[in-house]
Amino acid sequence: MKCRAYLGLLIPSILVILAADLPAETLKGWKEGKGWGHVWGKEDQVGALNALSPAMVVKAVQLIKEGKIYDLGLAYDRTSYKWPGHSPGEIITFRSPEGVKRQKDLDFTLPEQNPARLAWHSCAVFINDNVATQIDGLGHITIGKKNEWYNGFKEEDWGGNWGIRKCDAAGIPPIVSRAVMIDVPGYKKVEALKSGYAITPEDLEGALKAQGTDIRPGDVVLIRTGTAQYWGESGADHEKLDAHDKAGINLDSAEWLIEKKGAIMIGSDTSGLEVQPPAEGSRSFVPVHEYLLVKQGVHIAEFHNLEQLAKDKTYEFCYICTTNKIKGTTAGFCLRPLAIR
Repeated sequence: MKCRAYLGLLIPSILVILAADLPAETLKGWKEGKGWGHVWGKEDQVGALNALSPAMVVKAVQLIKEGKIYDLGLAYDRTSYKWPGHSPGEIITFRSPEGVKRQKDLDFTLPEQNPARLAWHSCAVFINDNVATQIDGLGHITIGKKNEWYNGFKEEDWGGNWGIRKCDAAGIPPIVSRAVMIDVPGYKKVEALKSGYAITPEDLEGALKAQGTDIRPGDVVLIRTGTAQYWGESGADHEKLDAHDKAGINLDSAEWLIEKKGAIMIGSDTSGLEVQPPAEGSRSFVPVHEYLLVKQGVHIAEFHNLEQLAKDKTYEFCYICTTNKIKGTTAGFCLRPLAIR
């Protein structure tokens, strides 16, 4: 019995050690030089995040040494900066204490039924699902005459006026993973990158070397441009943000991060991750989105606040994020992802 009890304690420890030393080539679904691609079956709606595993969670949680939490979410309201292709949001008081008490035709609003005069606030939220801190779902971008998205799902089959029915954001699994923040302006010794600056693989390699950090297959990678430092309370200074928001990675960097390094999700502190405008001769105005979401099945994280991480020189951490389970949405929106070291 003592042997069994000892083994019961020992085996989990062995599994943790094995997970920490898991060779890159055994990571499910990823192949160096190819990336992720459509390897999960014709009905798959999750993409690269299928590779998340209990072993990866264990490794991520082991990075927590101090218990310090970094809130990566940005506050959003009607004044907030956004990409012009998305609609603004509005939060409207739908029930107010004053209005409830004036109603007088519902039992619970009458003084005799409610002597404490209890009332409440509730709000109606009219908001685009691709604004503020969010994760693009795999149905966000479509290509071609048939408007195909990840895994060959087509608008004529799975679209409609009440949201998409394949690859919606409700299906994005909870993400707990090792993450690496790449501080490009820190490496370049500038306050923030300017709009139009294309972050190259050489920039990423240089910043990683300067930080003493590396990317492992299965990591979440977050790239700092410095844009979020100008957000303020709610991102109301559009001119200031626009001067930096369009800096981002080019297609070469996206391919390097996926095919060479094995990133499982890529994000940044901007509204769109990739440089704008794209390189001359690009297939579309967002070639990085097309490559990541449609071809590789890799989700994109946007408007993550990386400023405090940069100030503390925290480049490696446990990343935790869950999206809203609202069926039909094309992005998990208004999120509050966490970095914990």
